[in-house]
Amino acid sequence: MKKIIILILLTTVIKFSFATHNRAGDITYEQLSELTYRITLITFTSIAPGVVADRPQLEIKFGDNTSQWVNRIEKIDLPNYYRRNKYVVDHTFPGPGSYRIYMEDPNRNDGVANIPNSVTIPFSVHTTLEINPAIGYNNSPILLNPPVDLFAVDELFIYNPAAFDPDGDSLSYKLIPCTGENGDPIPNYRLPEASDTIYIDPLTGDFVWDKPTISGIFNIAILIEEWRDGIRIGSIDRDIQLETKVTDNDPPVISVISQTCVKATDTLMFNVNATDVNNDMITLSGLGGPFLVDSPAYFPEKTGIGSVYDRFTWETECLHVRKQPYLVVFRAKDNDPDLSLVDNKDVYIHIISPPVENVILEPTNNSIKISWNKAICTEAEGYFIYRKNSSINYIPGICDVGLPDSLDFELIATITDLNDTIYIDNNNEEGLNQGFSYCYYITTFYDDGGESYASEEECTALVRGIPVITNVSIHDKINSSDSIYLAWSKPIEFDTTIAPGPYKYYIYRSNDLWGDYMELIDSTWLKGLNDTIYYDKSSMLDLHSYPYSYKVELYNDAPGNHFLIESPMIASSVFINIKPDDNKLKIEVSKNTPWLDSIFVIYRQNSNTLLFDSIGITENMEYIDSGLVNGRQYFYNLKSVGYYTEPGFVFPIENYSQKNSGIPKDTVPPCPPIFNVATTCDSLRNELYWEYPTCGDDVVLYNIYYSPFVDNEMQLIDSVNNAQQFSYFHYPEKSMAGCYYVTAVDSFYNESDPYTKICIDSCSYYELPNVFSPNGDGINDLFIPLTSEEVYKKFVEKISMKIYNRWGQEVSNEITDPAINWDGRDKNTKKILPDGVYYYVCNVFEYRLIGLQPRYLIGFIHLYSTPVNSK
Repeated sequence: MKKIIILILLTTVIKFSFATHNRAGDITYEQLSELTYRITLITFTSIAPGVVADRPQLEIKFGDNTSQWVNRIEKIDLPNYYRRNKYVVDHTFPGPGSYRIYMEDPNRNDGVANIPNSVTIPFSVHTTLEINPAIGYNNSPILLNPPVDLFAVDELFIYNPAAFDPDGDSLSYKLIPCTGENGDPIPNYRLPEASDTIYIDPLTGDFVWDKPTISGIFNIAILIEEWRDGIRIGSIDRDIQLETKVTDNDPPVISVISQTCVKATDTLMFNVNATDVNNDMITLSGLGGPFLVDSPAYFPEKTGIGSVYDRFTWETECLHVRKQPYLVVFRAKDNDPDLSLVDNKDVYIHIISPPVENVILEPTNNSIKISWNKAICTEAEGYFIYRKNSSINYIPGICDVGLPDSLDFELIATITDLNDTIYIDNNNEEGLNQGFSYCYYITTFYDDGGESYASEEECTALVRGIPVITNVSIHDKINSSDSIYLAWSKPIEFDTTIAPGPYKYYIYRSNDLWGDYMELIDSTWLKGLNDTIYYDKSSMLDLHSYPYSYKVELYNDAPGNHFLIESPMIASSVFINIKPDDNKLKIEVSKNTPWLDSIFVIYRQNSNTLLFDSIGITENMEYIDSGLVNGRQYFYNLKSVGYYTEPGFVFPIENYSQKNSGIPKDTVPPCPPIFNVATTCDSLRNELYWEYPTCGDDVVLYNIYYSPFVDNEMQLIDSVNNAQQFSYFHYPEKSMAGCYYVTAVDSFYNESDPYTKICIDSCSYYELPNVFSPNGDGINDLFIPLTSEEVYKKFVEKISMKIYNRWGQEVSNEITDPAINWDGRDKNTKKILPDGVYYYVCNVFEYRLIGLQPRYLIGFIHLYSTPVNSK
């Protein structure tokens, strides 16, 4: 009993000696792989005279029911009795989810004015990590301005954490209470008093204290929230300690611009000035994201008496482009012997992608080919193409990106391949209309939502074309389908004094809609201008596989005076694609015609008469024929009915498509089943539970996919052949850690996508006792694991264990066998050790989500024995 009392007293003394020192801190993270993150804890502690507390290790809780004691890797002593401590650990989380990474340590430093009895209050900080495959990789912001500062009573004070988000995500800021035990707000915590106001700018992060009324030590906490596409993807709770003092000194004053914009690849330069009315020595410096990136900005620290000047220089590159501005905090600090004071000024810098260059328009009678130079900045994701039927000649300002909504330009195309620098604007395959001037702008876009400067505006009208084509029709909708009927109007709108004749038509064909592969197939001349009909009966036609487009060129064909009279127009046949669905078929219409089609008449072959009967009329480019029988073949044909807006042309213009067929079938997979995974460590199984999919009424089975490691390919391990069974138990072989997803399969073997991949890693397979009695009585004579032999032989690959006495002397050889079987003998004397408390350090090698990993254990062993001689 006496030993136990002494141990408790010793523990109390140790705990007290380590207390009363925490001043400020925060937790940040860097994503290393899908589920593995590097966690960094920074604390600022007091090293004032009489404070002996120190923390070579701190426990970080990861929010997944696991924690780890983390070694300090850096210790820097600073002026004003501050010590900066850095702790870093890599951790693999079990799967997607929200995790609260948390550290708590007793206690805060004494004398914090706005925290009652601060010396008795634990210090805690936390960071929220959201792992969501839908948002992609994410790193927390980097906080560049230390969370401690010193300034004067009755002076305006502005502090900014200088947060830099390496992924370019948006940040917002709010003041929150400082936290203590269990991360809860400290009871009776209050903000410091101000003669005017105290607040934080939610967009810039500037904490404004206008003005402190008394001297003292104060703590505030800022919640920095990270946003992507309007979704909150993480947050950091930063605890900050601020100290105010009464002084006659005046702080220096910085003069600098507040924001600017620059085109990537240009050099940005601006001046920064600082002055001090007391003529003190001033040190001028800068911190922020531009100094951390590749090809960083340049602003060397500089000193001067009474005033100091320096130039910020940044030779920007394409890799610097991002939607969010870069923040630079310029800091001027004087060296007044009474109290050194600081002025901070923020500058926001927008790096904007250069505009697309050399936009060229090539019009036809119903489409416009747009081409441009490849983007200078290859980091861009692709191009936006904007169109309007009038010119505005917009010239962007230095900070204007994209096109303002007020210009009413329509985004008509998004090109996702940066090497694709040609686009055919055919109004989504419906053709552009004559009589307008079509104007275009092109920008590049980025994966963070950023956009470049707009290109120069380019405009053009369509080419009318001679002669005017009126028909490109599959010749006979019922009988043969092996020819195409081509017709055009007799051209009369050209100058016969320049082109007196004789005349000749040249006929070209291309096996696509837009005439990209035109080849000369024939010419006509016997009837001159009146020869306006042509039947294409070529054996090369493949009407089922291709639409066909044509152009007819009119030439003056006199000897020595042979020339093209005017640019021709292009027109295609109507082409139908048929896509199967459950008990229905979707008929999709494709065409490239200079005339306007008002309706489409749909025909389906009657299985009894074999004639094609009209089954519907639509104005749209698709038609759904429903109520069909799955597995039966149906044949279709379509007639387009259209017109030219100008008088003098055939009306109505009727053209027939090719015949095509389709077989309805169920091709729509069920919705992904929503599922979850729970681990039953004692039963050595992982339990999967899911719900019946929210869509799809013919689910017949569920597929179970698994991988023991987070980065391995998922493998199908089993199927549940009962649609009403919503659970599955999996007994892994070497580790309870693993990743799962579940899919649903319907009666037509359409398999759903997975709802998500869930990874788990929450079991510990190896526990050690804290007492044994090697006294030879045959009971508890060996130090062995509490875990059953069956379990640790299955899940523990090996261990590396050493046992020490209370003076730190190693008393056992290294033990690698998970069974341990230590008999309590000293490794040197081979005798049973005396009664006492010993401790062990043990690395347990287990298979976790990222492979074979050591788990660090440290603990005490109470050894009880009677004297036994060595054998």
